Amino acid sequence: MKELPYKNKLKENDKLQERINRFRPLNQNSLNQIKEYYRIGLAYTSNALEGNSLTETETKIVIEDGLTIGGKPLKDHYEAVGHSEAYDFLYTLIKKNKITEQDILQLHQLFYRRIDENNAGMYRKVNVIITGTDFIPPPFKKVPDLMTELIHKIPVLKKKYHPIEFAALLHKDFVEIHPFVDGNGRTARLLMNLALLQSGYVITIIPPVLRRDYLDVLRIANKGDNQPFINFITNSVYESQKDYLRLLEALN
Repeated sequence: MKELPYKNKLKENDKLQERINRFRPLNQNSLNQIKEYYRIGLAYTSNALEGNSLTETETKIVIEDGLTIGGKPLKDHYEAVGHSEAYDFLYTLIKKNKITEQDILQLHQLFYRRIDENNAGMYRKVNVIITGTDFIPPPFKKVPDLMTELIHKIPVLKKKYHPIEFAALLHKDFVEIHPFVDGNGRTARLLMNLALLQSGYVITIIPPVLRRDYLDVLRIANKGDNQPFINFITNSVYESQKDYLRLLEALN
């Protein structure tokens, strides 16, 4: 495995967060424009990481105009529309300042219902393997108890760690359980962003060009070393913060 170039950027994250906070509170028009900007970016990147063939422009057309793209699989269209609906639900949870098991199930249900209605928002009832890694998710019979443990652990993690570290660990712990038959990665990234938004941070995007690095640091975390994954997420947040500041400066 190649040496990964990601250094911890928490100090830089904190400095950029201070700059972002100086723009707050934002007016409703600015908030709406920023929300719509990230609706497309997050849906495109998160789906593309899992092999969705829609480009960012095509994702925008599917979500905003309700049009289909010739020659592209129907499943890819469903993933774009489903992610957009889950994204709207995500925004209703920000002020709750907590994350429940029902929230997680609802995020998955909204994303996945057009693809597989019977398994949307339902824990898997089969054992699964993940291609491209030697990590084996836990048996399906353990999933409900593991998810209950994770939900109980969330307040502890949130109190113990920096908000970005907490969001990264929530993502990592959720993916290790792999509670659904499909859509685990996208649900994990929605959860990570929910944790960030609830702490005042920005929507964070992992670009598809970094897919290999993203999977590599997750694989390392699966083996017990969380720091490379945390470092990777601090870098992703840093780049997203810079983009967010660019938007704020344009709107102001």
